[in-house]
Amino acid sequence: MSLSAIAKPILYSYWRSSCSWRVRIALNLKEIPYDIKPISLIKSGGEQHCNEYREVNPMEQVPALQIDGHTLIESLAIMHYLEETRPQRPLLPQDVHKRAKVREICEIICSGIQPLQNLIVLIHVGEEKKKEWAQHWITRGFRAVEKVLSTSAGKYCVGDEISMADCCLVPQVFNARRFHVDLRPYPIILRIDRELESNPAFRAAHPSNQPDCPPELPNK
Repeated sequence: MSLSAIAKPILYSYWRSSCSWRVRIALNLKEIPYDIKPISLIKSGGEQHCNEYREVNPMEQVPALQIDGHTLIESLAIMHYLEETRPQRPLLPQDVHKRAKVREICEIICSGIQPLQNLIVLIHVGEEKKKEWAQHWITRGFRAVEKVLSTSAGKYCVGDEISMADCCLVPQVFNARRFHVDLRPYPIILRIDRELESNPAFRAAHPSNQPDCPPELPNK
């Protein structure tokens, strides 16, 4: 019996974390059953900082995925592991150039945008400046993403098949709206986001559908 059949994977997740959200989408797209263990990033100063969770993820961040007897951290590393161990319903194209474009878009978002407007950074920036700060870095990154999509996009970010790039893009669009970024200059980003909003795997991964989503925010 394989390890994957022994225990259902456990995803340590926070409902509004875009990094957790990417992994939820990937798991859903690949139809991998999993359980969620919520980690509040704000309760009691942040449950991610407690000693117990530090043993799970020494970076004191979400997500972490326990799967196949291993614990994996960092959303892109997790998605690549899922792709390599469960290649059915692929999230990377077969074409080498298209695979590179998927990784390129993922890196722009996961390295060039999201970390700069992450909770830990915004706390350091301060309440008065955090909105302006987040808008600056999201706008800068979305200009680059839109330019890349102008040559790579079909129905989705790269061609007509859903990929890891789409898993990364949708949560970042949600964050952009949270910080009231003007998205009108990015018609391709908006079109792809609209295309995916009704996809069952994306809908199930949405923050409003998570067990730890605050009840007063069902449609956020």
